[in-house]
Amino acid sequence: MANETAARGASVTSDGGRPADEAAPFDIGAFLTAAVPMVGTLGLEYVETTTERAVLKFRDQAEYRNHVGGPHAGAMFTLAESASGAVVVAAFGHLAAEATPLPTTATIDFKKVARGDITATATLGRAIPEIIAELEGGTRPEFPVHVRIQRDNDDAVTGEMTIIWTLRPNR
Repeated sequence: MANETAARGASVTSDGGRPADEAAPFDIGAFLTAAVPMVGTLGLEYVETTTERAVLKFRDQAEYRNHVGGPHAGAMFTLAESASGAVVVAAFGHLAAEATPLPTTATIDFKKVARGDITATATLGRAIPEIIAELEGGTRPEFPVHVRIQRDNDDAVTGEMTIIWTLRPNR
C-alpha cells in the first residue's frame, strides 16, 4: 500500500522503472497533508522537515483570527502539533511496521499576540537512537518534542509547546 511505504520513509518513484534509492526523497509534507485533513484546512506549509527539526508556516487568514486580530489559539495549537508530528514522522517513519507514533500530552504557552504569518519549529527532546533502543528493548518509549512559534515579521516568540509522543508497538 502506498501510504504504508510512505509512512516508512521510503522513497517512491513516478517513472516506474528507477530504483527507489535513485528517486527524489520522500516528501513528508505532501504525505501528512494528504493523511491529515486539518493540515489542508488551515493551509499549513511544510518549509523544512528533517530528523532533527520540522518547520511549518501558517499564513495569516481572516477566517482563522481571534478577537484581537491574531491567529486563533486552536490554529496555533494545530500548527505546533503538526510541526511536532512532522519531525516525529521524519525520525521514526521507517519504523511504521513496528510502531505507531501517538501524541499523549501537550502543553502550550502563549507568550505574545501573534499577528500576521507565523512559523513553528519543532525539535526532538531526546536522541533518536535512545528512543529506538527502548522500543527494541520492549519498552514503549515516550519523548518530548519542543516547538517554538514565531511571528514572521519580527521573529518574536509568540508561543511554545511541549508535546509528549510515544511509539506504541504494533502487536
